[in-house]
Amino acid sequence: MEGILGTIIYSVIGFILMLVGNFLVDLAIPCHFPTEIKRGNKAVGYISAASSIAVGILLRSVIASPVNQNTNTTILQDLTSTVIYFVLGIVLCILGYLSMLVFNKKYNLNEEIGNGNSAAGLMVSGIFIGLAILISGAIQ
Repeated sequence: MEGILGTIIYSVIGFILMLVGNFLVDLAIPCHFPTEIKRGNKAVGYISAASSIAVGILLRSVIASPVNQNTNTTILQDLTSTVIYFVLGIVLCILGYLSMLVFNKKYNLNEEIGNGNSAAGLMVSGIFIGLAILISGAIQ
């Protein structure tokens, strides 16, 4: 029964953290995701999808992390650890994206995304997913 309860708790917390993660990515890219998606901006749609994938990768990693496998901890301590490592992971993903903006001087990614450039959306999607895979490896 404890395993079922843990699954339910981690699923609910994971869903909430996924919403928070997507919100934070939306803040990092200066266009309003819901408005742009309603307009049919595929670049933002790709990034939104990739953000969900990246957040899922990070969450899976922090939930499965050996830090959370210590049998001498309470579920509250494990959940706290999950939230802390998730926040660290999403912040590192966003910082990775922002550093990409600094180093890439050939075009303005934020502007391209706002204009609906699908190629820019796919590029940023790859950045977020790649960073999430990298960071998830560091978490474990």
